[in-house]
Amino acid sequence: MNELTHNEGKNELIEVDGVHYSRHPLKTHVVTDQDDINDVCATYAMPAMGEGDILFISEKCVACTQKRAIYMKDIKPRRLAVLLSHFVMKTPHGIGLGIPETMEMALRECGTLRILFAAFIGAIGKVLHKHGWFYIIAGPKASSIDGPCPNTIPPYNECVVLGPLNPDETAAGIAARIGHPVLIVDINDLGGNILGISEPSLSRELYARVLGDNPLGQSSECTPMGIIRKVS
Repeated sequence: MNELTHNEGKNELIEVDGVHYSRHPLKTHVVTDQDDINDVCATYAMPAMGEGDILFISEKCVACTQKRAIYMKDIKPRRLAVLLSHFVMKTPHGIGLGIPETMEMALRECGTLRILFAAFIGAIGKVLHKHGWFYIIAGPKASSIDGPCPNTIPPYNECVVLGPLNPDETAAGIAARIGHPVLIVDINDLGGNILGISEPSLSRELYARVLGDNPLGQSSECTPMGIIRKVS
């Protein structure tokens, strides 16, 4: 197996429910729609994995191979998208739906009525000082949409990336190829969700906590996947 390490400024080990896990990011080339995600995982992950290891892959990496990265110049936001984007809370960890182009894609992905209802519920949440209600109603298709940030690597610094299609089925396909369980994850420096699991025995809630501090990093690490290894 290849030698495993961790990203600078990130912890290798985490304890969850009394169990210790190590998390090891894997460097890859810049993955695009010219790549097959099964081949990418076989190339970079398989040589480094041992018995009991779990591979986790960023949802953006998977989505890019599915032609789900759309250039900003090709998105023409409607007036509603421009309006709604002004009410989205901005964070230093990502644009989310805070620009017209990402909001436009949310309207297309989730449907106008659902986004409008989510915005209404989100407004109530703000009055009550409760955050996140918008995304609870809008759902994972909305929360998985990423816009370009200053630290986004080219060519995705000019793109909106949608969430991956069929994440459970995609995870199962990768697992069949590499012979290890697979998670497709949406994580950032504020936390995250498990979008896809290769088998029902994998706990989304558990591994969301195992990866909650984002061991992959969010800058120029070029590590869109990693290995979870139970230590004790």
